[in-house]
Amino acid sequence: MDLGLAGKKAIITGASRGIGRAIAETLGSEGAAVAICARHEDGLLSAATDMRARGITVHTQVLDVSDESAVAAFVDWAAGVLGGLDIVVSNVSAGASVDPQFWSVSFAADLMAFVRLVEAATPHLEKSDCASILAIASTSGFDALPPARANSYAAFKAAVIQHASSLGHSLPAKGIRVNTISPGPIFFEGGPWDLRMQSDPESTIAIRDRIPMGRFGSPTDVANLAAFLSSPAAAYLTATNMVVDGGFTSRIHF
Repeated sequence: MDLGLAGKKAIITGASRGIGRAIAETLGSEGAAVAICARHEDGLLSAATDMRARGITVHTQVLDVSDESAVAAFVDWAAGVLGGLDIVVSNVSAGASVDPQFWSVSFAADLMAFVRLVEAATPHLEKSDCASILAIASTSGFDALPPARANSYAAFKAAVIQHASSLGHSLPAKGIRVNTISPGPIFFEGGPWDLRMQSDPESTIAIRDRIPMGRFGSPTDVANLAAFLSSPAAAYLTATNMVVDGGFTSRIHF
């Protein structure tokens, strides 16, 4: 199946590793040119080197998405070097912490970064004939798990899901689709589930064993769906929250 991504131009935030990197690699392997950002230059350069070795056109910029003016500047820069913009993927999270002050950090990185990214990208996306915005949220946004340290993470992922749903109804008037992916437990080296496995293997294995598919998800599991949702092949999909969790959450998703 040809997803129709060849020649498309995409922004992916938080793309130096994990889910974001996998999405950038998958879009690139389908023929899209990508502009990626992250906070740390080393990870960006490593990701870009690997992608270029595979023939993917990739541009990089170090970015703190909690910086409002920097987000707008990054989007304008990316649209310039790419020659336009068709796809925007918001994939940044501050993670979780028990510190009450972390709520403000999470608010800026998990929610407002998405809000500002959409605001900055919309004028560019309006010029595309197949524009798509995709937010990476979490099953924690509707099915929160202990410990309490995840409260801020869950709250703002819920807000992202709701905001994306609202945008998915309003922005099609401008030719822009908006959807969300909510991953369940996704395992990658250096990621939160890897760190949890190292610090508390017993409870982490217990969670893994609750997943009907019998394993943690991989970044590629999310990236494959992200490529479809971002593509012209999904032209009639908007305001949808797609769950990728191996059956981990027990509810009807709609």
